[in-house]
Amino acid sequence: MKQQQAALEVNEVPKIHKWITLSLQHLFAMFGATILVPFLTGLSPAVALVSSGFGTLAYLLITKGKVPAYLGSSFAFIAPIVAVSETSGIPGAMIGSFFVGIVYGVVALLISMFGTDWLMKILPPIVVGPVIIVIGLGLASTAIDMSMYIPGSETYSGTHFTVALVTLAITIIASIFFKGFFSLVPILFGIVGGYLFALTQGIVDTSAIQEEWTALTSAGSVGAFFTALFEVPDFVIPFVDFSPFEVFSWEIIFLMVPLALVTITEHTGDQMVLSKVVGKNFLKEPGLHRSILGDGAATMIASFLGGPPNTTYGENIGVLAITRVFSVFVIGGAAVIAIVFGFVGMITAVIGSIPSAVMGGVSILLFGIIASSGLRMLIDNQIDFGEKRNLVISSVILVIGVGGAFLQLTDNVQVAGMALAAIIGVLLNLALPGKEKGKGNKNIFKAPEASDEERKDGVA
Repeated sequence: MKQQQAALEVNEVPKIHKWITLSLQHLFAMFGATILVPFLTGLSPAVALVSSGFGTLAYLLITKGKVPAYLGSSFAFIAPIVAVSETSGIPGAMIGSFFVGIVYGVVALLISMFGTDWLMKILPPIVVGPVIIVIGLGLASTAIDMSMYIPGSETYSGTHFTVALVTLAITIIASIFFKGFFSLVPILFGIVGGYLFALTQGIVDTSAIQEEWTALTSAGSVGAFFTALFEVPDFVIPFVDFSPFEVFSWEIIFLMVPLALVTITEHTGDQMVLSKVVGKNFLKEPGLHRSILGDGAATMIASFLGGPPNTTYGENIGVLAITRVFSVFVIGGAAVIAIVFGFVGMITAVIGSIPSAVMGGVSILLFGIIASSGLRMLIDNQIDFGEKRNLVISSVILVIGVGGAFLQLTDNVQVAGMALAAIIGVLLNLALPGKEKGKGNKNIFKAPEASDEERKDGVA
């Protein structure tokens, strides 16, 4: 089938008015998911935006401006960040994130030296697909809790659940029925629509917004206005806000570093889909080692600012698939806007006022999309579940990951959930005979050019 022609190729520079509009589309696409992670982990949404922007710019630089990918907050690290923060605070979570980035760098170096065959043996589709499904379904209870209960309690609230369902309905309607530009930002429509409905239900705290508005309107000069408009986010910087040597512990490493395996599988899947959408083999040029290194660098940058670890975003790949605008300059523009937004006090106040029920309603769809992406990977690679080997591996990964199993190493250290599921999946794949059957009928590291339908569909 003949490929659709790109509206903008990877290295094309759009005209300024289109540039801003197209960059805002990518900002909106990642916005809901990126600020959701700090909502769930107690980190600053403003810092998450800033670290997302700087991380994306670093990624574009490391991949030589050849991969149009936006990086946002990773869902895989929600549980370990919460666990580490309870014992070592946010500084402890940042140390863990830094070492996760180190692992990315080591894997990138190994790929550069030995190619991807060894990684294919460790992370075939039969392991990668179910792990991505676990990432989505493992967070399902979090989305439902946010939707049904009053924040900070276990008290059921019909009002909050109604707000969540209305938010979900708006998001679905926007996703299915809206056309053109409006079809690109269903998550944004869901958040805005849910927020407005929540206002009518009296569950929105607007006090911070009112304070920001008072400061802006009472400014007596241009200088005072800009002083009131911009404010420095709540960065958590090593050697300034805390001493890494005092906070460091092996417990932090064991809680967070194993999750690097999960995010590397997620990254590999995203690179496959992105390669198919754009019609270029990014796993070969600039190479999977560069994209993994870029992902790791973005995560390390976030750890120096107090933001959540970063990863490539399926939502933004979907925008690429629909618009066929593949320009890295558009992605870079979105990153710059995200950084600016992180320093605008009014935006931070508005984000902070979004009720958890609204984010819960959006999360129901977002977490489901992640799980569906894992399912699509299995389908795209034509994994045969008539083979008992594939059925066993996927079943064990799903039950251990979603069920919340954990391996207690010491009194304070455990390998749990998604990390344990990924590790056991890798071990099963290596131990059971018939390894070729886990690769399916396509090569995970050979990204074919996309057909018309594949480009149109984008990601699940």
